[in-house]
Amino acid sequence: VQLQASGGGLVQAGKSLRLSCETSITIFTITVMGWYRQAPGKQRELVARITSVDSTNYADSVKGRFTISRDNAKNTVYLQMNGLKPEDTAVYYCNAFQRGVGYWGQGTLVTVSS
Repeated sequence: VQLQASGGGLVQAGKSLRLSCETSITIFTITVMGWYRQAPGKQRELVARITSVDSTNYADSVKGRFTISRDNAKNTVYLQMNGLKPEDTAVYYCNAFQRGVGYWGQGTLVTVSS
């Protein structure tokens, strides 16, 4: 499984970005897809994930601001990020979990200026 993440960039606090993660296989065969992030000097953490039946969960720090969704026709998962804060600055990674194996995309950098 190959994952191609895109959509990162530099934005001001309060603005929005949408990240995309395109998969190399049919997305509805993937059990769980998620977005993780890693800030400088910190461990990688879960941001949001979505299952094959569209069940979602979010980190407390992003609830109400971020939304994860999937487009099966495009084999793509999105992370809509609204109300961005400087503490959201990190490299964001796409993850796919299928048949007991986890796969990672290359990461996309999100920088939020105050």
